[in-house]
Amino acid sequence: MTAGTSARRSAAADVDSDDGRDETFDERMDRNWNEMLQELRVTQTGTQILTGFLLAIAFQSRFGELDRFQHGIYLGLVLAAVVTTILGLAPVNLHRTLFRQHAKDLVVSVAHVLLQLTLAGVSVVLIGTVLLIFDVVVDRRSAVIAATATGVVLAAIALLPLVLRRVGGGRRRTRGLAHVGQEENRAER
Repeated sequence: MTAGTSARRSAAADVDSDDGRDETFDERMDRNWNEMLQELRVTQTGTQILTGFLLAIAFQSRFGELDRFQHGIYLGLVLAAVVTTILGLAPVNLHRTLFRQHAKDLVVSVAHVLLQLTLAGVSVVLIGTVLLIFDVVVDRRSAVIAATATGVVLAAIALLPLVLRRVGGGRRRTRGLAHVGQEENRAER
């Protein structure tokens, strides 16, 4: 059994015939790939801009005034931003490499993992950037507080889909999120 066959079988198990979509497995993979491309476009743009910002800091006149801690944070951020950018570009490379090899299901599965890693990397870079900027502009205590608050907000956003699934009781394709509150009100009556 090849990796592509194994991925196709596991992806085929993911196809939900009761979700209201009338699409073949290949159509679903094409749709999933296109949706991921949209997510990657947004993520790549933001990551590349942030990476450029971080790279430019080293050439500013005040860079020499940074203390050892700030230099460490800065270098860690540059590495995190570069790795995150690479992770965000990897699905495109994967697609190019496996193009026309009937491996779309494998590309979609691997790209899904790479996109999740990219989002985790973006979170690290955002938290670190807040830490560095607050440390330089205000003080270390304020930097830790601001970075922690940023981390809490990012964690809440990351957990939001789990909360929505639990509150929504699974899939509600035709009703949407606004309907969840209405059903709870009916249940209370």
